Amino acid sequence: MPPGKPMYLDPFDEFVRMRQEMERMMNEMVRQSIMDAKNLEKMAADPKTCVYGFSIRVGPDGKPVVREFGNIKPNSVNPANPAQSSLASDEREPLVDVIPTENEVVVIAEIPGVEKHEIKLNSTTESLTISVNNPQRRYHRVVSLPCEVDPTGVVASYKNGVLEVTHKRVLKSDGNGHEIHVK
Repeated sequence: MPPGKPMYLDPFDEFVRMRQEMERMMNEMVRQSIMDAKNLEKMAADPKTCVYGFSIRVGPDGKPVVREFGNIKPNSVNPANPAQSSLASDEREPLVDVIPTENEVVVIAEIPGVEKHEIKLNSTTESLTISVNNPQRRYHRVVSLPCEVDPTGVVASYKNGVLEVTHKRVLKSDGNGHEIHVK
C-alpha cells in the first residue's frame, strides 16, 4: 500500500471520480457545441450553403416513397464537412409533392425566398420543369408525373413560398371502343 493512503477504501471515492469524469465530459460537449454553432453561422452566411434532405411517405400501393431535395446528392456528401461535397452547386432542388386525383394531378413545391415573376414553369405530357434563376436563390427540378396530362390546361399559383401547379389529366378510353353508325 502506498504511503499516505488510508488502510480502508472510501466507498464515495468512486462516486467522486465518476462525477469529475462526467463534469469533464459535459465541459467538452459544451465547448464542441459552441464550435459547431460557430461553424453553422459561417455556413449560413455562405451563399453556397449545402442543403440536403428527404421526405418519406407511404405510396398508394403501401410501399414507402423516398423523395430527395437540396443542392447535393447523398453519395457525394462528406459527413465530416458537408461544405466540401463534390457535387454541391448553388442550384437547389425544391421539396416537391405530387398528388394525383381522378381528374387532375397537383404538384406542390416549396420555393421560399423568390418572387412569383422569377418562377419559370415548363410542362409536357409527362413532366413539369420548375426553374428559378434568382441571384440569391436558384432552384431547378424536373418532376415526373404519374400519368399523362394536358400541358396546355395548366393552372399555377404561388403564395408564401409554396407553388401549386394543377394539370388536367388526359383521360384514357376504357378500351371497349365506340360504336360507329354507318349512314
